[in-house]
Amino acid sequence: MAPTLYDKKPEPGDLIEIFRGNYQHWALYVGDGFVVHLAPPSEGPGARANSMMSVLSDKAKVKKEEIWDVVGHDQWCVNNQLDKKYQVRPIHEILREAQAYVDQEMPYCVFRGNCEHFVTDLRYGKAESRQVRQAVETVGMAAMLGLGVLAVAGIAVAIFGGGSKKKNEEEEEYK
Repeated sequence: MAPTLYDKKPEPGDLIEIFRGNYQHWALYVGDGFVVHLAPPSEGPGARANSMMSVLSDKAKVKKEEIWDVVGHDQWCVNNQLDKKYQVRPIHEILREAQAYVDQEMPYCVFRGNCEHFVTDLRYGKAESRQVRQAVETVGMAAMLGLGVLAVAGIAVAIFGGGSKKKNEEEEEYK
């Protein structure tokens, strides 16, 4: 395995977070310089904006590849932060299950079944994607703010604008 810029060398069963610009790709380190990951057709090292096309994919393939072939020139780190929330499954089970998935085509959904869901399910038995949850929360907050602006605008119109229908009818009678 090539030297890394990071202090923590991955151990079998570790989750690898790869920073691809606007999103992160995830893989599971299986040892000897290899990772297993769920890869839609557009995913690859340096994919960046092109891999955003994975949103349109409904199938992906589980691949076992050398970590450096997956990471490319992107930054990456070991990220087992969910260890604080979930119990880690026995490493031999994680690795056995990961190996069993290799070369299989699987359903893919960026919101319910992406690469992060895949590796967290392997490590913890719980499919979770924090980046999807954060995106949903961000969109939800923006929607709430948008509705708040509309509500304020509606109140302003009710208070300051247009007047009542009765008042408008009375003005019409005097014309």
